[in-house]
Amino acid sequence: MLTEQPAKHLDAAGLITAVLDPGSYRSWDTPVLDPAPGPEYRQELAAARAKTGVDESVLTGEGRIRGRRVAVIVSEFRFLAGSIGLAAAERIVTAVERATREGLPLLAGPASGGTRMQEGTIAFLSMVKISAAVRAHRQAGLPYLVYLRHPTTGGVMASWGSLGHITVAEPGALLGFLGPRVYEALHGTPFPENVQVAENLFDKGLIDAVVPPWQLSDVVDRALSILVPGAHPRPAPPRTLAVKPSDAGAWESIEISRNARRPDLRQLLAYGARDVLPLNGTGQGEKDPGLQLALARFGQESCVVIGHTRPRPSRQTAMGPASLREARRGMRLAEELGLPLLTVIDTGGAALSKEAEEGGLAGEIARSLHDMIGLNSPTVSVLLGQGAGGGALALLPADRTIAAQHAWLSPLPPEGASAIVHRNTGFAPAMSAAQGVNVAALYRNGLVEHIVDERGDAEHNRAEHNRAEHGDASLEPRGFCQRMGQAIEYELATLSAAGPGELLPLRLAKYRNLGSVIAG
Repeated sequence: MLTEQPAKHLDAAGLITAVLDPGSYRSWDTPVLDPAPGPEYRQELAAARAKTGVDESVLTGEGRIRGRRVAVIVSEFRFLAGSIGLAAAERIVTAVERATREGLPLLAGPASGGTRMQEGTIAFLSMVKISAAVRAHRQAGLPYLVYLRHPTTGGVMASWGSLGHITVAEPGALLGFLGPRVYEALHGTPFPENVQVAENLFDKGLIDAVVPPWQLSDVVDRALSILVPGAHPRPAPPRTLAVKPSDAGAWESIEISRNARRPDLRQLLAYGARDVLPLNGTGQGEKDPGLQLALARFGQESCVVIGHTRPRPSRQTAMGPASLREARRGMRLAEELGLPLLTVIDTGGAALSKEAEEGGLAGEIARSLHDMIGLNSPTVSVLLGQGAGGGALALLPADRTIAAQHAWLSPLPPEGASAIVHRNTGFAPAMSAAQGVNVAALYRNGLVEHIVDERGDAEHNRAEHNRAEHGDASLEPRGFCQRMGQAIEYELATLSAAGPGELLPLRLAKYRNLGSVIAG
């Protein structure tokens, strides 16, 4: 979501005009009470008010974005560098609390140098009460969206500027904890260039997108259409509920799943989902191409999506520990916002490297399993293709599991299992059959509940031993992804209709009872 157009830094009124529906803004602000300023500070406040036409460094209120009611908090940087003193902090907290009481999503647009130095430590401490108000808003399951503007630094960046469920920034914005002027004054040398700019933060996985102001309403509308879905009828049962496992052998399914032309998560979202809003990174300075995180709607059903991405010729995408930290960000989003979680499994195995070991890959797999098995949100996992080792296991535990006919799941790639047992890879086909890695075995053992046919024409799924007649999603990628999307929509809707507390005991029982039937 990057743009090459030149940045245009709007003031508070300009941003409100750009993002809200025309004529919809209503101010929530009341007259401020200045904290007994001295003569010099009183003059600074008076000059700022005369210059800007506003009474403080933040404006708060509500409006509509594409007809949807939204609360807004917007900094006015021209007012004493957008700094936050006691009056501004109280205005922010009052607005957040009102948004929470009225059940409104909240869009914050900070542009600030941080704490107002003229008011000292007590103003600095006000960041605590702002953060507490934002926390209560998020705990109420209400979206908190942040648009970081030029510049945002100091205590604002270190509190309410960095707490968004989704965080985007304007192009070229200076964003960071330490202002470069302060750094130079303290250290006698300029801060390195291009570190604290929005585009670099996006590359490092700290923010989700770089968006010019005139596109912000589109992004917010897409986000809220997923995060705040309206009432809708339950979808009709899809015909895939009647699909049975393929009678292809396990090794044949593995070979089909490894076809480079097989549809992956990107195509599933493109062809099978209705709305998709990609997110980016862990929000803590990491991003890994081995995993994609997004908000999406399948039909009318909203969810958080985390899934493996297949390697591209230009780069390897084996899942590393940062992938799972990003996945766990998605799990937290689903739980906090009350959305179902969809995981998509398609991996030849987790990264095997010095960096992965030192980054704590094993621990991240364990923590992902821990979080998923106990997640307080409906969960659906999809076996889309390859499913090797801990990289697959980390995203597996779910209330319902859907599988493509030629997906598979195993402790290691079959070649690795053969090397362990037979000391060479030549027994991989036999090992895959013996280990029960294919969908037929997983279905018999109760792991997979819903199977999606890889070719829509039933004639292609009859018992003939060639790729076309056993079904191969690479020969019909769009149709396959559409059928998978319908299956996902149905399972999400079914789980979302369950009452509170129903799903977790059933999920735990499902995995507790695995192994009661011997895989064949």
